[in-house]
Amino acid sequence: MIEVTRLNGTTFLLNALYIEKIESFHDTTITLTTGTKYVVGDTEEVLQQKIQHFYGQVQLLSNPATRRENDEE
Repeated sequence: MIEVTRLNGTTFLLNALYIEKIESFHDTTITLTTGTKYVVGDTEEVLQQKIQHFYGQVQLLSNPATRRENDEE
């Protein structure tokens, strides 16, 4: 989950696995795979950093070879 900020300054948690796209118009719009859209105050760059951090925490972008899971003895 990542924390995002609404335009009114309140925050909520969003499951980053469901984000399909992020677009910047005047504000930043997050579109989920369900079609739900959220307009937030966070910039694309901030969201990208949060998403990458989240993916690292759940090891979504990790390489199994660096964890030695595929090593044969």
